[in-house]
Amino acid sequence: MIRHLAAALAALPLAAQPASAQTASSAQTASDGWTVAGLDQPAEIVVDRSGLAHIYAANARDAFFLQGYNAARDRLWQIDLWRKRGLGQLAENFGASYVKQDRAARLFLYRGDMAAEWARYPEGTKNRYEAFAAGINAYVDAVRAGDRPLPVEFGLTQSVPARWTADDIVRIRSNALVSNVKQEVLRAQTLCKGGAAAERVRRRLTPDRQPVVPAGIDPCSIPAEVLGDYDLATKEVSFPAPVAEARSEGTDPVDGSNAWVIAPSRTATGRPILANDPHRAFAVPSLRYVVHLDAPGLSLIGAGEPALPGVALGHNGEAAFGLTIFSTDQEDLYVYELKPGDPDSYRYRGGWEKMRIVSETIAVKGGAPVTATLRFTRHGPVLSQDDQTHRGFALRTVWSSPGAAGYAAAMWLAHAKTWADFQRARAHWGTPPLNLMWADPSGTVGWSAAGLTPARRNWDGLLPVPGDGRYEWDGFLPPDRLPSSKNPTNGWFATANEYNIPAGYPSSPPIGYEWPDRSRFDRIEEVLRGNPKISVDDVARLQMDKHSAMAPRLIALAAAIEPRTPEARRALDLLRSWDTEENSDSVAATIYETWLTRHLGPALIGRVVAPAARKLLDTGSPDTTLAILERRDAMLGDAPDALIATVLTESLDAALADLGARLGPDMDKWQWGRLHKLTIDHALAARATPDLATKMRIGPVSVGGSGTTPAMTLYRDASFAAIHGPTVRLVIDVGDWDRSLFLNMPGQSGDPADPHYRDLLAGWKDGTYRPLPFSRDAVMKAAERVIRLTPRQ
Repeated sequence: MIRHLAAALAALPLAAQPASAQTASSAQTASDGWTVAGLDQPAEIVVDRSGLAHIYAANARDAFFLQGYNAARDRLWQIDLWRKRGLGQLAENFGASYVKQDRAARLFLYRGDMAAEWARYPEGTKNRYEAFAAGINAYVDAVRAGDRPLPVEFGLTQSVPARWTADDIVRIRSNALVSNVKQEVLRAQTLCKGGAAAERVRRRLTPDRQPVVPAGIDPCSIPAEVLGDYDLATKEVSFPAPVAEARSEGTDPVDGSNAWVIAPSRTATGRPILANDPHRAFAVPSLRYVVHLDAPGLSLIGAGEPALPGVALGHNGEAAFGLTIFSTDQEDLYVYELKPGDPDSYRYRGGWEKMRIVSETIAVKGGAPVTATLRFTRHGPVLSQDDQTHRGFALRTVWSSPGAAGYAAAMWLAHAKTWADFQRARAHWGTPPLNLMWADPSGTVGWSAAGLTPARRNWDGLLPVPGDGRYEWDGFLPPDRLPSSKNPTNGWFATANEYNIPAGYPSSPPIGYEWPDRSRFDRIEEVLRGNPKISVDDVARLQMDKHSAMAPRLIALAAAIEPRTPEARRALDLLRSWDTEENSDSVAATIYETWLTRHLGPALIGRVVAPAARKLLDTGSPDTTLAILERRDAMLGDAPDALIATVLTESLDAALADLGARLGPDMDKWQWGRLHKLTIDHALAARATPDLATKMRIGPVSVGGSGTTPAMTLYRDASFAAIHGPTVRLVIDVGDWDRSLFLNMPGQSGDPADPHYRDLLAGWKDGTYRPLPFSRDAVMKAAERVIRLTPRQ
């Protein structure tokens, strides 16, 4: 039947929504009646004016069934691609150029006992996943039958949506965030080519530590391309396919977030407030999907990923919960001595141990099937083997452990009412590693670090280790060993991915050393400390805050330099009088960001790092560069002040020359938004007609902020293009739920022709939030469309 469907794609309607859905600007509520195979009892999906679907079902099973059905209604292409990428089924749908990405993805599938996997989650979780998958399948079947429209992307790729199983969802691991294997490889290369000094310039460790090279490891023996399969498995799907020789960029994702909880004693209403804005790469459709499930015994609203049941951040009518990334080191690269003449055997504890070999067939569209050979050591999937040096490399990762499916442990939060319930959820958390936040109407607020945490008793996890048995995980740290804070005395708790392990916490075994700088947290802390009675509107403004807590550090250093040109003098005057707000119309922000991120680091690196290592450091870490200059590090030599002045002066002159070439000679026209723009291209835009490609594209729009402001808009290269930041924003008024607010960027829908594809972008940019209605009355007042669903007999 699939072959016939592929040939008949042109006969199917190419739109994700029927025309009756397009009523976003109308005050009148549209109404539809659908029959749905697999639904047990009549139900409703109420779509509000923000595109948020409120699902009302007669029982919890139907609620999760309809969550899957609705996810397919709004995001079928996105979730279908998520599944095919994760399971390694891209070549079957898009051709032979995806075979290597498929093989890489299959290396990281969960291959353990499924009973042990499901046992890590609350009772009934498997049933909920099965219902969710059945709902997706019901919509897929309707699309295949021509009863529901086929999203335009399937036509552009001449592919069809697939059917799901519950096991498939949790077996996919490569979509769940873990770290730090990329850092291990880049650290080894840096130590090889530049020594300890180069590594100190490259990455600041917290707490401060000199990496110890494990006995039996030569940093120069770690090849740069060792993570090729890892990169292919974890990267997004692109059209055309990514090159097979993918190479690690050496950076872990800055997939952080901001979150804070405020106790009743510190709020204007006397109710707790929870705020959360998780950061990921900007994408269209949005990575997140906001949804509301309502059934007897179930009441849940918030954001998650559309391919997963439940929500990961939001509330259940009894309590609110949120999250940010907690930088637990959950990965290790193992290096093996391979047996000469038998490269499938590796040395372990004085003997030779055989790899486990798995052969799988990868179906290929338009071509013959390909047999993929996958190898595994006791530690994990084999990434690379070198027959010349008789070395092999494998990855140990928490992905291989039961309970490590991304966000699946959020099911423990769906019915959590008390702090004890919250701690139970924390105790079962796998991936990603998180700061979990909590607030309930009783006034209890707090934080707990969560996630599978390897116990390394005899090494720090910062470099690859021999796989011969000397470096083994001693299981995982007991969950109650991870730090936590209930009802903090200051009346609030915030996290922005900074190093937040309390003083006195045991340093062995280590949790991790690689944390984002604390600039966002410092600004959040400043604002929360300064306001004794915080309102929901105050919280929303703080999420939109573009104040840089890092900028004063560079400005303070610059006080000691004497400008060499009139342009440099004027630039320094602008910086010294600047309020450090990185608004899109700010000239000072442009000078500061260009100086700090594009020129200051290279000026320092060029003077203190060996030439062979400089390319590995690129432009350097701004936080690390500033710290070296601030503390007059010993690497600056016997005359640190003179060297600092030279580095600052020359880099400022270079930044001003750079800006003159980019923006012209008139400094008054160097507004930050002229450089710092947001543009999001759909992965298939290049295959679309010009008109459709225009509909698919988001932006360009000028934006303020940067990678170190609470309103995060991170850029990573010389284009200054905003590529990463808040994908969704929630502000929850705990106990008066209808007063809560949200934004999902750029919109809820995955259909470029739907107004809800981009209608939340303007609010995301300027801080105009949308209501997050929860009660039935509030939902119906906001309703744009009601879809009445009845079981198909």
